[in-house]
Order: sequence, then C-alpha cells, then structure tokens
Amino acid sequence: MSPDVRRAFERAIAVEDSELSCSALSETLRSLDLSAERCSPACPDTGWPLFFFKIGHRACLPGGLLSLTELARDAVRKATRDGVLRATMKHPLTGADPGDNVGMNIPGMTYRFVPGGDLQVTFVAKGGGSECLGGTRYRMIAFADGLAGIRKSIIDWYAAGARTGAICPPAIVGIGIGGTFDIAAELAKQAAVLRIIGSRHPEPDMARLEEELTGAINTLGIGAMGAGGRTSVFAVHVEYALTHIAGIALAMSANCWIARRATTCIHPDGSVEHLDDPGWFEREAADA
Repeated sequence: MSPDVRRAFERAIAVEDSELSCSALSETLRSLDLSAERCSPACPDTGWPLFFFKIGHRACLPGGLLSLTELARDAVRKATRDGVLRATMKHPLTGADPGDNVGMNIPGMTYRFVPGGDLQVTFVAKGGGSECLGGTRYRMIAFADGLAGIRKSIIDWYAAGARTGAICPPAIVGIGIGGTFDIAAELAKQAAVLRIIGSRHPEPDMARLEEELTGAINTLGIGAMGAGGRTSVFAVHVEYALTHIAGIALAMSANCWIARRATTCIHPDGSVEHLDDPGWFEREAADA
C-alpha cells in the first residue's frame, strides 16, 4: 500500500459521519495492513499486470529494450507461479488460459524516455472491476459543450458506475481530455494509476477542474461501497493533450480504492531506490 493511499483512507475516516461507511473504510484499511503483514494479496482480484518504464537517455540496458520487456514478462510469470498474482488473463474469444498472465500484448508496457541515466520501473495491478464493469468510459464532445459538457459527463459516468456496483467507491478517477480517443484513454489511465492521490495539475485551469469534480462527486453522498457518506471519491486527476478543432475526446478511468502501485529506480551504479511517487508527469509540470 502506497503512503498516499493510507493518507486518503485516514482522511476519509476522520471526516466520515456515516457509521457504515466509516466501518467499511476502517475495516478495509485494517485488511490492507494485514495483507502487508502476511505478504498476501490485498484483493482476490490481482487485475491486469501493467508496467510503466521511465528510461534515461544515457541508461545502459544490456540487451536493450527487448531484454527489459522479457524480464518484465518473466517477472509476471514468476509472480503468478508463486501465487502473488492470480491467473486472470484469458484469450478474449476462446477463454484459453495461458496460466501465467502472459500472452498477446499482456502484460501491458508503456515507455517514456527522459534525461539521465536512471531506469525507473512502476508496476500497477489494475483491478478488473474498475476497468471492465463501468469505471472506464469514453465519448467525443463538441467544443460548444465546453467545461459544462466535461463536468456533466464525468459526474454522470461516476454516478452510473457506482449505482450499478461497477466501481468500488471511493475510487481514484483519471480523466483524459483531448487528443485522439486512444490518447485520451491512455492519459486517463495514467492519471488514475500513476499520480499521487490528491496531487494537483500544475496548470491552474486543470487544477481547478480537478477540485471541482472531486467536490461535486463527493456531494453525491455515495460513500464507501455505496453505503452513503461524505467521501465518494478519493481524488480526480486530469491530464490533457492538444485536440483537433472538430471536437474533444473525453475519457475516464477509475482505479480501485486500494490502488496497488510500486516504483523502483535503478541508478547507473546499480543501486536501487524504492519511490513513493512515480513522477510520471513531472516533466510536463516542469515545462508548464
């Protein structure tokens, strides 16, 4: 459990006035602590295995990117064999099970090239419920819809997902605005799984939108797992890309409230550092 996840739970417990939601938050936090203590999965669903690599332009990778990719695939195989991950990845048509969560385009791998000589690896176990059952949405809106159209879409999507039990609230919500549909969807996913809970976009307009959406969703009174209460979402994170004048792509990606994420940085001298913050968007923040 990342420190930002623990802080989000503690803040929600401190302000919650619904006895049922407060109990749900407290017992889930206790369960997470026991999972860490006993080295057992925090949830029966260990989700999609996703890797995010930040590769320094001077990093020395014996065997190159292909070797790095194979090492990541081998790590997923070993984690599945050792019982750290459930074998949940299947062929989408036949249901054939490789038994090790490794196959066509899985595990997912995203690469970003940055200055320096470090290699940074972030692993995310993206939950199946938040991904499959209503936590992932997309649409195109007209420029004329503007901020009102963006706000309405996100609030409607989140409320619908929570109402049907398709999202485990309070979730962490990533929003992607602009670009083509796949760019918007990728930005939404990265905002949901890689940003520290409650961090703010460096551009004031985007930061304001994050605050407005977080506040609006929390006024819905959904609470923990729909039990009612003051905390319906842990955070809303917004990222954007330039868009075509014909319209605005809009995507939402919800992440489970336990938000499983771990980041390791390998320095040129071979030393290893474990990081709480992947800093995935830090270059954009610096440029802004």
